[in-house]
Amino acid sequence: MEPLLKSAMVGVVGRTNAGKSTIVNRLVGEKVSIVSPVEQTTRNTIRGIVADPRGQLVLLDTPGLHKAVGPLGKLLNGMARASSAGVDVLCVVFDASHEPQLEDEGWMARVAKEHPEKCVFVLNKADRAPFYETMFRDLWKQATCARAAAGDAGESVKPIWVKSCATRAGGCDELLNALFDLSPEGPALFPDDIVTDYPRKLAIADVVREKLLQRLFAEVPHEIGIVTRDIREDRRRGWEAEVTIYVNRPSQKGIVIGPGARLIKAVRLAAEPELSEMFGVKVRLDLWVKVERDWMKNNRLLGEMGYLGAVQ
Repeated sequence: MEPLLKSAMVGVVGRTNAGKSTIVNRLVGEKVSIVSPVEQTTRNTIRGIVADPRGQLVLLDTPGLHKAVGPLGKLLNGMARASSAGVDVLCVVFDASHEPQLEDEGWMARVAKEHPEKCVFVLNKADRAPFYETMFRDLWKQATCARAAAGDAGESVKPIWVKSCATRAGGCDELLNALFDLSPEGPALFPDDIVTDYPRKLAIADVVREKLLQRLFAEVPHEIGIVTRDIREDRRRGWEAEVTIYVNRPSQKGIVIGPGARLIKAVRLAAEPELSEMFGVKVRLDLWVKVERDWMKNNRLLGEMGYLGAVQ
């Protein structure tokens, strides 16, 4: 009798810029999450689907935990914390090329308190020096001792520790094996021929935002919100997507457009080929920049960006 296949929902969590999205993309084998060195790059929970002879993993790539500033930051932190609940396996990613940060300590304290049945601690960026593995392991000992001193009589969590280098081929093999080892038996949750169920409007907006993040500096990237307003489909011409880029102040509008509209044109030219490859159809972008003061407090816009619910 053939062994039953495995199936699991895996919550991929950790502080911002720990490398969660790079790990998810590497495990899936395709780019399903945008990446950049800018904090808050991931603003939605994205499901990346790993098809393997052993079964299927559904990876929930989440916003990184960070020191929240403003309503959007608090909202993203809430999404990150909520994503750790109700999963089959919790995967906590740490950037071990730097000493542990306050957010790393917070995740360890949360794991020690909530006692997830199956948990993997990923020490990412193992190709860098120095590598602070000992400090992270000591921090975990402190977290468990603190819970015991507080009178927590629950069974202690015994996470699997994995070292990873998500930017290199094969750098996540040990992690993939650990996730399947912890996964329960069960049927696949999604068809084998898809790598994500992320709504296409959000995917288009994310790719545009990634290209902007690669070209903008200082505070501007955190004050940009993007909505895909419409996708017009034509059998011969492909898709034409109308995308609105929201900024908080008039001065930011000029920065995003750039002198002679060169920056916004560069964003369009960089995003269109990637989107065309992603969806298997020619995608043309119609980009608009609009000033909307305090858009981060506008629930209608936050909903359209996917932060308050599903977008089709």
